[in-house]
Amino acid sequence: MVSFNKNKGALGPTGGRGGNGGNILFTGISDLSAFNALRNQKVFKAEDGKNGRHQLNDGTAGEDLIIKVPVGTVIHNLTTGVDQELIKIGEQVLVAKGGHGGKGNFLFRGPHSTSPKRFQEGLPGERFDIRLELKMIADIGIIGLPNVGKSSLLNELTKARSKVANYHFTTLEPHLGAYYDLILADIPGLIEGASEGKGLGIKFLRHIERTRVLFHLISAESEDPVKDYKAIRKELGAYNKLLLEKDEYLLLSKTDMSDSVTIKKKLAKLKKLNKNASVLSIHDMDAIASVQKILNKIAKKKMV
Repeated sequence: MVSFNKNKGALGPTGGRGGNGGNILFTGISDLSAFNALRNQKVFKAEDGKNGRHQLNDGTAGEDLIIKVPVGTVIHNLTTGVDQELIKIGEQVLVAKGGHGGKGNFLFRGPHSTSPKRFQEGLPGERFDIRLELKMIADIGIIGLPNVGKSSLLNELTKARSKVANYHFTTLEPHLGAYYDLILADIPGLIEGASEGKGLGIKFLRHIERTRVLFHLISAESEDPVKDYKAIRKELGAYNKLLLEKDEYLLLSKTDMSDSVTIKKKLAKLKKLNKNASVLSIHDMDAIASVQKILNKIAKKKMV
């Protein structure tokens, strides 16, 4: 603003500075459908700063634009080549800075310029081309051999509607569900040789790389649950040894399909391999509650 004091007996410039433009930030949330709100909009712009005013009143800053995206979103800046990733709920990333507000004529006063008409325009904010990619599909990957109850567990814990049937490879692609702020993924059944491309191949081993915690299901109907457990662990290690370092909870599933004595024997063997081994049946509410306690514990660690 260029203005001068209009009060009698008072002279001098009184034009205020302009407000800064708003920034554009991305924040991580658990809602997988957050991308839907962005589908039909191609340009995102924060609010402009307001103009400076009379009597040394500066203009107000523009409001920041906060864009909500699912946790695990990678922000590819196609202009600069820089990538940023949101990995926690509530985490924010500054993507574009707003421009600085201009200067009113009050800031150009001096001993040799008592009535300046000079001013400075506000500077433009940053502009970038951005591509968003959802790379982390889940906090928890539910893994195991085919037909061990992975889809049933996902359906029980979330509102997912994974196909359930009593045959191999019922699930042909990862199914996602949300348990409060946690994202769970039913990873299609792995078999021996998966790391070499057998069965559904390595396509879904890649998804396991992007999970935080593994729920490893072993069917209580199995004649040799220890062999089943070691078979899957072998495939994980053959693909990427880092997968073996993930936190893993071992669940002996479908316990309603076997007698209690057999269940105890099988569970005892599995506990020697994984201290986090426990029993699971989607028809046993106490067992489901135990799984929910684990999920609640994981959820606390996820918050910023």
